[in-house]
Amino acid sequence: MENSTTIFGIRAVIEAIQSEKSLDKVYLQKGLSGSLISELQSLLKQHHINVSFVPQEKLSKLSKGNHQGVVAKISPIKFEILEEKIPEILKQNSTPLFLLLDQINDVRNFGAIIRTAECTGVNAIIIPEKGGAPLNADTVKTSAGGVFKIPIIKVNHIKDAVYFLQASGVQIVAATEKTNQTIYEADFKKASAIVMGNEAKGVSNSVLKSVDFKAKLPMLGEIESLNVSVACGVFLYEVVRQRSPLTP
Repeated sequence: MENSTTIFGIRAVIEAIQSEKSLDKVYLQKGLSGSLISELQSLLKQHHINVSFVPQEKLSKLSKGNHQGVVAKISPIKFEILEEKIPEILKQNSTPLFLLLDQINDVRNFGAIIRTAECTGVNAIIIPEKGGAPLNADTVKTSAGGVFKIPIIKVNHIKDAVYFLQASGVQIVAATEKTNQTIYEADFKKASAIVMGNEAKGVSNSVLKSVDFKAKLPMLGEIESLNVSVACGVFLYEVVRQRSPLTP
C-alpha cells in the first residue's frame, strides 16, 4: 500500500527496492523475524538504505494501514552515484564546486542550503546515508524546488566523498571554527568542495583530519556562530565573488 511519500508493508517495500525506487529511510519494528523480514533486511543492506529500528507505536503514527512492522519513506528524487556523477561533472567543468553536508539535521536548514547551492552554481551536493536530515516535503518546500535542479549524491560516509574528490583533483575546504585561517584566505578559483558540519557539533573530527584547508568566518559580535544555512551561503558567495570576472 502507498501514497505519494510513504510505503508500508513488507512485500510492498521489497518490491519498491527491487523496482529501484529511491527510498530515503526505512523504519523497522524492533524484534521482527521471519523469511520475508530477512529478505528485506538483506536488500536494505545491499542497497545501503538508511534503517531505523523503532517500536510499533512509532510505525502506527507513520502509517494508517496494516504496516506489518515496516514503513518506508520515498525520496522525491533519485540519488546519484558518487563514482559515476563526479567524473561526469569533471569532464564538463574543470573547476566545479561541490558541497558536502556532514550530518545536517534540520530539514529546513537542509532545504535552505539546497536553495542557495542551486543559486550559486554548485555542481552537486553530497550527503551521508545515515545521520542527516531526510529529504522530505519540508525540504522540497524550503529548497524552492532546488532539489529537482541540482544532483544530490548519497555516500556511506562523508570521508568516502572527501577521498574520492581529492583523488580526482578537487581541494576540500572545511567550514570550521577550529582554525586561525579565515574564508578569505581560501583559494576557490580551483576545483573545490566545501564541507559544512552538523548544527551543534560542526564538521566531525575524522573529516577535519582529511581536508586540505580549514576556514572560518570572522565573528565580530558576542554570538559565536551563525546558523549553518547562513554560514553556507556566505561560503558559497565567497566562491562566486572569487570566480567573478569582475573580481581583481
